[in-house]
Amino acid sequence: MSLTVGVLALQGGFSEHLHLLHVAAQHLSSTELASTTAFSLIEVRTPEQLASCDALIIPGGESTTISFVAAQSGLLEPLRDFVKVQKRPVWGTCAGLILLSDEANATKKGGQELIGGLGVRVHRNHFGRQIESFESNMDLPFLSGEPDPSPFPGVFIRAPVVEEVLHTDDSRPRVQVLAKLPGRLDKMRAGVSQANTKDDSGDIVAVRQGNVLGTSFHPELTKDARIHVWWLKQILNKE
Repeated sequence: MSLTVGVLALQGGFSEHLHLLHVAAQHLSSTELASTTAFSLIEVRTPEQLASCDALIIPGGESTTISFVAAQSGLLEPLRDFVKVQKRPVWGTCAGLILLSDEANATKKGGQELIGGLGVRVHRNHFGRQIESFESNMDLPFLSGEPDPSPFPGVFIRAPVVEEVLHTDDSRPRVQVLAKLPGRLDKMRAGVSQANTKDDSGDIVAVRQGNVLGTSFHPELTKDARIHVWWLKQILNKE
């Protein structure tokens, strides 16, 4: 079988994602699960390229810029269709999580076009104009079945905060919280976050709803391909 995975290449860390996808695909090609799978890993900049994809990654970067360029390129509606109508597997990291969220606070003046599909409300930059950047080793329960049990190196750069998991009345599956980082809201500096979180939602760093996965951190800025391997395995197991 063949599997075409695209990375939205309008702005941000798309080349880093592509590199780790190549690492992950090479690893999986040596396993029984994917030994007969022909991986095609491509950059996506046009509706035609998107239409050729079986799955898509939306990288970290500047969410407002990605949204604007997608609209100018005629990609915004095809992206919404890809995610919410065709329900193909999509993973968004940092800015990608913002774009895939149903609601976002603290967007720039005039608002921001979202793709949607993930039933959460995020706060785009909960430290205002401060640059919040930190790294933290994380235990990610969804990687527990992988051979390497070591903590995952989480890189957070002005990362969005999940303010609330929304209870939608549509036919989508319930939102699954895949991982939390306790105290994540105050990692940079205690008491100054502008996010209005519900319960402990501010600790959420990975969330999934059906075909949509979102992480608030940047796996692509590490050398660790375990999440890329896990995500590709999730896709292959459903093919």
